[in-house]
Amino acid sequence: MYNLTIAEIAAGLRAKKFSSEEITHVFLTRIKQYDARLNSFITVTEEAALVAAREADQHYANGTAGLLTGVPMAQKDIFCTTGVKTSCASHMLDNFIAPYDATVVTRFKQAGMVMLGKTNMDEFAMGSSNENSYYGSVKNPWDLTRVPGGSSGGSAAAVAARLTPMATGTDTGGSIRQPAALCNLTGIKPTYGRVSRYGMIAFASSLDQGGPLNRTAEDAALMLNVMAGFDEKDSTSVDRPVPDYSATLNNSLAGLKIGLPKEYFVKELDPQVAAAIDAAVKEYEKLGATIHSISLPNVHLSIPAYYVIAPAECSSNLARYDGVRFGYRCENPKDLEDLYKRSRGEGFGAEVKRRIMIGAYVLSAGYYDAYYLKAQQIRSLIKNDFLEAFKQVDVILGPTTLSPAFKLGEKADDPVSMYLNDIFTIAANLAGIPGMSIPAGFVDNLPIGMQLMGNYFEEARLLNVAHQYQKVTDWHLKIPGGF
Repeated sequence: MYNLTIAEIAAGLRAKKFSSEEITHVFLTRIKQYDARLNSFITVTEEAALVAAREADQHYANGTAGLLTGVPMAQKDIFCTTGVKTSCASHMLDNFIAPYDATVVTRFKQAGMVMLGKTNMDEFAMGSSNENSYYGSVKNPWDLTRVPGGSSGGSAAAVAARLTPMATGTDTGGSIRQPAALCNLTGIKPTYGRVSRYGMIAFASSLDQGGPLNRTAEDAALMLNVMAGFDEKDSTSVDRPVPDYSATLNNSLAGLKIGLPKEYFVKELDPQVAAAIDAAVKEYEKLGATIHSISLPNVHLSIPAYYVIAPAECSSNLARYDGVRFGYRCENPKDLEDLYKRSRGEGFGAEVKRRIMIGAYVLSAGYYDAYYLKAQQIRSLIKNDFLEAFKQVDVILGPTTLSPAFKLGEKADDPVSMYLNDIFTIAANLAGIPGMSIPAGFVDNLPIGMQLMGNYFEEARLLNVAHQYQKVTDWHLKIPGGF
C-alpha cells in the first residue's frame, strides 16, 4: 500500500479496500523502519495520527467522507500546528509549541487528511541542501551520501522513500522545486499569494510560498485544491476564485507554445541533464506542442538580487527572536543586552546568522539605495522579462538544477557555490510566477528534474502540461532502492 499515490489511496478508501487506520499504520511503521537512515522527520505524531484516522473511518461509515478524507500526509516543520512542536529546524524554536494552526494546516484538517508528523528542513528555510538543520542533515534516499536538496529536504526525502504519500513544502528561492528534482518528485510553487502564508513562519515575506511535494501532477492538483485560496488572515493572499486543478489535467497539448530560455542552457549545465531535457522536449513535440527559443535577458541577475532581498527580509523577520517572548533563552544573562546577544548567538545556526548579518548590512544607513533598492529594481526587470516572454509562449521549460544531487558536506564551506544551486529557480520567486519541477530522467543513477514556469495564476496549465508528460513517461514511478 505504501507505493500508492494520493489519488489511489483516496480511491481505495472510498472502495473500502482498506481503512484509513490501516494505511496510516503502514506509513507510521515505515517511518519507524527507515527514518533513522534518512532523518526526514523532526516530530512523528503517531497517537494523534491514529485518532484522526479512526475519525476518518467513522466518516466513511457515516457516508460523510470527503474526497481526501483519511489520506495520510506530513507537514514541513515551518507550518504552525496546535499543540505540536513547530521548530523551523532551529535551536531557537526547539521548545516552541504552536498555540494555533497555520491556514494550510487548517485546510488539510478540514479535508479530513491525517498528519503523520513534521518534517526536517534547513533552519528557517535557509539552505539548498538540508544540511543546516539543528537536528542534523537529511539524507537523499537515492544515495544516502548525498543531499536531498533544501530547504524542504525532509519533506522530499520522506515522500521519495514512501514514508508519506505527500508533504508540504515552502519555496522562497526554489525550496520545493530543487528538492523535488533531486529526489525524483513532483513539486509546485504556486503564484505568490495563491496559498496563505498565515502561520507559515516567515523567512522572506515577499518571496515565501507554500506548496505540495508528491509523486505525480495528478496528486499535486489534488493537494493544491486543498491549499489554494484567499485567506483574510494573510494580507498577501490574493482574493480570486480557485479553479478545480484536477478538471483540466487531461486537456490536449496540441498547439501549446513552449519556450526554451537560452539563458537556462549554460555551459555549467551538466551535459547529461541537458540531454534529458532535450529528450523531454521531443516528447512534448509528439504531444502536439511547438517549441520556441526565447530570451530572459536579466535572469542572470537573479542570484545577486535574491541574495540582497531575501537576507534583508530575513533580518527583519527574525528580529522577533530575542529570548524575551518565546523560543530559546540563554542561561543566566547579566543584563538585557547580554540576553539579546547570547540568546540569538546561541539559538541561531551559522547560515541564519550569515543571512541576518548580510540583511542588516544592506538595509543600513548609506547602503539601502546601493543594495536593497537596486535589487528591487532588478527584480522589476526580471518580472518584465517574464511578462514579455508570456506574450510569445504559454509555458517556459528548462532544467531545475545544474546537476544531480551533490555529496553531503561537499559545499558546506563554500556558501557562494551553495547559493548557485538555485540558479534556475530563483527568478520565479522574484517575479512571483508559478513554477514546478517534475521527474525527467536519471544521471549516474541519480534523478534530475525538469522545470516548468507559467504566467500568473496558471497553475492549472502547468499541472496539465506536467500530467500529459507523465502519461507518456515513467520517470515519476521509479522508487529508490532499499525503500
